[in-house]
Amino acid sequence: MSVQVVSAAAAAKVPEVELKDLSPPDPVPPLGMSSAAVAAMAPPAGAGEPETPAAAPAPAPASAPVLAPAPALAPAAERPPAPGLATLSPATAPPAGKVPQASAMKRSDPHHQHQRHRDGGEALVSPDGTVTEAPRTVKKIQFADQKQEFNKRPTKIGRRSLSRSISQSSTDSYSSAASYTDSSDDETSPRDKQQKNSKGSSDFCVKNIKQAEFGRREIEIAEQEMPALMALRKRAQGEKPLAGAKIVGCTHITAQTAVLMETLSALGAQCRWAACNIYSTLNEVAAALAESGFPVFAWKGESEDDFWWCIDRCVNVEGWQPNMILDDGGDLTHWIYKKYPNMFKKIKGIVEESVTGVHRLYQLSKAGKLCVPAMNVNDSVTKQKFDNLYCCRESILDGLKRTTDMMFGGKQVVVCGYGEVGKGCCAALKAMGSIVYVTEIDPICALQACMDGFRLVKLNEVIRQVDIVITCTGNKNVVTREHLDRMKNSCIVCNMGHSNTEIDVASLRTPELTWERVRSQVDHVIWPDGKRIVLLAEGRLLNLSCSTVPTFVLSITATTQALALIELYNAPEGRYKQDVYLLPKKMDEYVASLHLPTFDAHLTELTDEQAKYLGLNKNGPFKPNYYR
Repeated sequence: MSVQVVSAAAAAKVPEVELKDLSPPDPVPPLGMSSAAVAAMAPPAGAGEPETPAAAPAPAPASAPVLAPAPALAPAAERPPAPGLATLSPATAPPAGKVPQASAMKRSDPHHQHQRHRDGGEALVSPDGTVTEAPRTVKKIQFADQKQEFNKRPTKIGRRSLSRSISQSSTDSYSSAASYTDSSDDETSPRDKQQKNSKGSSDFCVKNIKQAEFGRREIEIAEQEMPALMALRKRAQGEKPLAGAKIVGCTHITAQTAVLMETLSALGAQCRWAACNIYSTLNEVAAALAESGFPVFAWKGESEDDFWWCIDRCVNVEGWQPNMILDDGGDLTHWIYKKYPNMFKKIKGIVEESVTGVHRLYQLSKAGKLCVPAMNVNDSVTKQKFDNLYCCRESILDGLKRTTDMMFGGKQVVVCGYGEVGKGCCAALKAMGSIVYVTEIDPICALQACMDGFRLVKLNEVIRQVDIVITCTGNKNVVTREHLDRMKNSCIVCNMGHSNTEIDVASLRTPELTWERVRSQVDHVIWPDGKRIVLLAEGRLLNLSCSTVPTFVLSITATTQALALIELYNAPEGRYKQDVYLLPKKMDEYVASLHLPTFDAHLTELTDEQAKYLGLNKNGPFKPNYYR
């Protein structure tokens, strides 16, 4: 069979043929979508196939829709144009006899008047053998009360109208959390808002309580990756080991922290919470906690004044006094010492998880000012070898990529500090092809860096050539104004330590330097000669300020914190004195064992002879308390 292409002149001779109704059968809903969802996405009956989206109908009722019969299809010449499309003027209309967008071919066998087009459509064949593709028409599904629903739509369409065009189930999901994307009131400080949860309580201060449903879903996702904490909740819920405990906390408020707080509550504790970082709070999670009845005082983007106000609201409340402290950075402990020292008469202990906070506790202990026992979670094996290392190994790349969209291959990076956080950062960047330098004060860590293949330098030696500077020492003034002045143009500066003291950001707030906001948590600091650096999160913790952290690793830390609280709260008087303690090794091993089933891991057991040879109990602990 030969095929011959017909010229435009020949195609013009095709006689007019009445269009056939080639409606396909009623569409089958895709897997996972209801018939109501499919119907809600369809435009009104009688409309053609518009080339631009028409206004979406209002959400369909939850019950099955009543389908009205589609109106009879009018002849092509009498049909009105599709809504939203301009009517063709005579000047732009195609010449008479031409079929718009139809392919013209000549068949060798003119007796076949109709044939199926290769893509499933139908073709029209003229007596002289010319074949043209017939335009298709599709019947539309119309709700019986669709017109009425359209009349109910508001005249102004806000940014939330998009979610209403998806489906009934999608609308149900987003309508309650519509304020998650609606930033019309973002400029209003939460301190100036009067908000109440569904139970009528106003003992909280969050960005927007209406985001609670969205935050609840994030918490549910986090629960799936926190097996040890959920197991602890299930095992100890009947015993209520924290019954009577009044815990005031100051940590990052994320979905993972929410799982910890709800676990503490399930174990019998009352909790009040503030954020330890002005940028790390997830507003929707804070709203979900407030909706559940937790007094939470935190939102993303707090000012310094807001930060201390939130801590004070947690501590200074009539008729409620804490007897346990869970701190991350030492700010909460510092505030109580400074403002409410008498509270320590009833406080049984402090649990601290950061390098900065532990350093402050040791300072208090050395000065004889620590008046309650404190548990150093930061130096526990489960914190150092997992959270500090594996968490930072994954989140450093995430934070840098989200804020700068940069490629790491071939970039020169200097990492200040080669502790567990520094080790994680260096390993990740090296794996991505970066050239990594390390600065270190400790000869042991320095030797580890050298044997891991990194070049040990002083910051002054490479500051002019590196593309990225990362601090993770827990110290202050690691990167000074002198270093910042000598950096190359577009050098990226960020911090992976807890505190914002490592980079001397205050020295950059001078009249001769210009600050330019690029995007959230990203600033250009511009020198008079045009040189600029890219400062991330204003020198605060990069991963929790600009991205997220792996939930599974945080499960290890959170479980360790929960066990430390249980230990201090239930310890008999005299077991712990006014000093800083490390978590017993048996607890470290218990936390690790709770996470092994996730990997379908099977521990080898010592035989009696082997245990006797090593001088160990068959059930542990397997390491001495000084092991780190």
